[in-house]
Amino acid sequence: MVLNSIEKLIEKYDKAETSLAEEAQLRAYFTSDNVAPHLEHYKPMFVYFAQSQTEQYTKDVPLKPKRTKMYQWISVAAVAVLMLSIFIPNWSGGQKSLADYSQEEQQMYLEAKEALAMLSNNFNQGTASLNTLNLASENFNVGLEKASHITEFNQSTNKLLKN
Repeated sequence: MVLNSIEKLIEKYDKAETSLAEEAQLRAYFTSDNVAPHLEHYKPMFVYFAQSQTEQYTKDVPLKPKRTKMYQWISVAAVAVLMLSIFIPNWSGGQKSLADYSQEEQQMYLEAKEALAMLSNNFNQGTASLNTLNLASENFNVGLEKASHITEFNQSTNKLLKN
């Protein structure tokens, strides 16, 4: 009789229809030594469930996360770099004028300045040409939009005339 009730409980357990009391009966049956041979394959599962209920987590859980000091050192390094960038230019004696350089260095400076001014002037002319091209492109796009309206109008009138 007990074996029939256990088999019925296993069927209910497989369908997930057992109550907690019925599962306790199954657990008690399969943890005992007298399990029917054809039900032996269920025993490791219920033994595992019984053992896992007694397990406890024994490690301490830290309530405050550990803060690394890396963030503090990064802020100190950033302040140090900022201070060095302010004071290093002043150590070299301040700003130099063009007269402080040799005649050859002054000549190279003036040539470089003239070349950069020419480059800037040519670049500005090229930009103006591109602006004109951009304006033409915009006008072309407006024309295409208007042409698409004409084709839509043509298609709708063709539909009206055919019907």
